[in-house]
Amino acid sequence: MSEVLVLVDHVDGEVKKVTFELLSAARRLGEPAAVVVGAPGTAAKVKEALAAHGAAKVYVAESEQASSVLVTPKVDVLAALVGKAAPAAVLVAASSEGKEVAGRLAVRLGSGLLSDVVDVDAEGVGTQSVFGGGYTVRSQVTTGVPVVTVRPGAIEVEPAQGAAVEEAVEVPAVQEATAARVTGREPVQGGDRPELTEATVVVSGGRGVGSAENFAVVEKLADVLGAAVGASRAAVDSGYYPHQFQVGQTGKTVAPQLYIALGISGAIQHRAGMQTSKTIIAVNKDPEAPIFEIADFGVVGDLFQVAPQLTEEVAKRKG
Repeated sequence: MSEVLVLVDHVDGEVKKVTFELLSAARRLGEPAAVVVGAPGTAAKVKEALAAHGAAKVYVAESEQASSVLVTPKVDVLAALVGKAAPAAVLVAASSEGKEVAGRLAVRLGSGLLSDVVDVDAEGVGTQSVFGGGYTVRSQVTTGVPVVTVRPGAIEVEPAQGAAVEEAVEVPAVQEATAARVTGREPVQGGDRPELTEATVVVSGGRGVGSAENFAVVEKLADVLGAAVGASRAAVDSGYYPHQFQVGQTGKTVAPQLYIALGISGAIQHRAGMQTSKTIIAVNKDPEAPIFEIADFGVVGDLFQVAPQLTEEVAKRKG
């Protein structure tokens, strides 16, 4: 059975949930092999989690430069492994950095690239939601080793024990004068809420929330549900919520189990970032709002009446 390379997305020794989704997808195509690129000691911190999600092998590519230079070390390591292991495919998270890694890798290998897939089958056929969610297409790479970026939250995590046999891989030296280098890091101030692209439940607010102060109604519902908070572009542009929480074509793409839209009209820009959510609930006082076209459950009403009642009821059920 051919290996399937999975680039591990990790922060401070913690594996991001999307990596487990990639390992689950990899098992459909072959034998999952996790690729850890980072500072010395990184693999030791993440190996157990990778083994618990089916990684048969863990390629350890560690160096100080691997953590201080953006993108290039990951591309170099993956390209070397493709030449050595002849994998069935390379899977990468469809994050900003992941898409850049995948694009560069595909060009270097002369391979086809499937970007932002929401599913992939055993034959390597990827499903994509394109043109702002207006169409669903199925695509397959016909040249070279397929390079695939997978949208976070799109694939169910299926735990499976793997041997996680370690194999060291050299990280080629990068000329830092021609590479993008990390000059500093500071944690995102997100509180105790889950990260937006990793959350199973997301509560988002739009222009209808009306102000930054009023976003408290969104946060209260999110907190009682253990959810992440999101915002539409209109809300972000109006200064109601920080840009890092924007959901949409020019923000983050999410695919949680439950997406609650409060005061969001449902413009195509926003729908492109959340349309593949498993269940969508919309609250809007405009019965003609486009968000209702894709919502599984819609409430025509004032979000300032509906959301607090929902928050209260959820709190009762949890109590």
